[in-house]
Amino acid sequence: MSFAELLDHVGGMGRFQIIYAILLAIPVFMMASHNLLQNFTAATSEHHCHVHININNTPYTNLTGKLAAKDLLRVSIPMDSNQQPEKCHRFVSTQWQLLDSNATVTNLTELETDSCADGWVYDKSTFTSTIITEWDLVCDSRQLKQMAQSIYMAGILAGGIVFGGLSDRFGRRSLVIWCYLQMAVTGTCTAFSPSFTAYCIFRFLTGMAFSGIVLNGVSLSVEWTPTRTRAIVGTMYGYCYTTGQFILAGVAYAIRSWRWLQLVVSLPYFICFSYSWWFAESARWLVIAGRPDQAVKQLKRVARINRKKEEGDKLNIEVRLDLREAERSHQLQQFLFLFFFAYYGLAMDLQNFGVNIFLILLVFGAVDFPAKFISILTISFIGRRFTQALALILAGLAILANIFVPQDLKTLRTVLAVFGKGCLAASFTCVYLYTSELYPTVIRQTGLGLSNTMARLGSIIAPLVKMLEEYIPFLPLIIYGAAPIISGIAATFLPETLNVPLPETIEDVETRLVESIGRQEQ
Repeated sequence: MSFAELLDHVGGMGRFQIIYAILLAIPVFMMASHNLLQNFTAATSEHHCHVHININNTPYTNLTGKLAAKDLLRVSIPMDSNQQPEKCHRFVSTQWQLLDSNATVTNLTELETDSCADGWVYDKSTFTSTIITEWDLVCDSRQLKQMAQSIYMAGILAGGIVFGGLSDRFGRRSLVIWCYLQMAVTGTCTAFSPSFTAYCIFRFLTGMAFSGIVLNGVSLSVEWTPTRTRAIVGTMYGYCYTTGQFILAGVAYAIRSWRWLQLVVSLPYFICFSYSWWFAESARWLVIAGRPDQAVKQLKRVARINRKKEEGDKLNIEVRLDLREAERSHQLQQFLFLFFFAYYGLAMDLQNFGVNIFLILLVFGAVDFPAKFISILTISFIGRRFTQALALILAGLAILANIFVPQDLKTLRTVLAVFGKGCLAASFTCVYLYTSELYPTVIRQTGLGLSNTMARLGSIIAPLVKMLEEYIPFLPLIIYGAAPIISGIAATFLPETLNVPLPETIEDVETRLVESIGRQEQ
């Protein structure tokens, strides 16, 4: 009896699986809050140099307290091409002559300026505080904003490597419990960071926990879910993440201080940690780990919750021995290259679109609903490979199309970006399900961790690629667009897993690969 048959024997998609899927889905609602959080906690407000003006012993001494703020700025700070105060320079000496409408200044560029030695003044009408305003991450330090995001993504990469391998050794359940606690603790500590360095360290650890939750949550869900319902459950998690984007937009709109916002999105993981002790360990993994007695015990528990107690009681030592023999295998090295940094290039810098940041996040979230609905149809009826390849290629084409759209056509540029983001969201819905179905049970977490590593390399690079626009404005779009197209083409060479049971042994994978090649040759 295969494990898929055993699962049907103890209830299939019964009460246990439904409760399990819901409890695993609850943390996903807040994952978007951490993944996209820096759009708000690191939002760059309008700013200019802080100036001190001494108007004593000048022809304008009698104007003390009467000068308008814009006049004070005019004599203290140079204006840019849009007649707005420059962000990073001020006049060395106050240029009082600029107040005289009759005076002529031959060349403003010759007036001596220096950097903002006394700090900056920030517009706090939208955000009362951010890490930018708190630690002055502007001008010469502006690249630290992108570095902070890359450090968070490096944490996600490290988490995939560390927690992916550990869960194949110590189990999915214990690792997901630990990651809930780590997410709660490090996310809370981030809110109380005394320095930018401490902030980056805690964000790195939060990223590690994020990765562990995703990988182990996916494995627990897939390994306890019957074949016919895996796509639906996977799409449900995708919709939970999408809903989380709406939650983040609402919470960020209500809470404009970055420390309070960080705290609010981190505390719910203490609740997830408290109920995660109810989780059942993957019976598939228990068999692989040489603990068939515990696997049968978990199956009997599932049968009892699914009101199939009599069926569960029929499991005996003969079934356990058959399971152990069927699941014996060796390690497989399989590389799955899905380079998703185009998604992060779009979603991690929402201010770049030049529209209301809260509105654009809502739009980015709204497009996921039709995109993921279409993806579940194609995943369920056409196949995983087709969905993955098509979604990636369309996303890349949409991003590349923006190169040819003028900057002043903001609506069209936003529409193309939203379409591309929707395609990438559909791809994300497919990729975790698809990847988990490609790897056999014995190394599923290691394989997911490896695939996650490749994806997170892209997410680390994405903020750094953004810096290239200072030298060649359209270069980031070329890179962001080409990557998903190349990945989409590569996905066409993967085997299809539609309506195929999860592989339990290395031999299963090899057999399916040979059969797939044979069908293609025919």
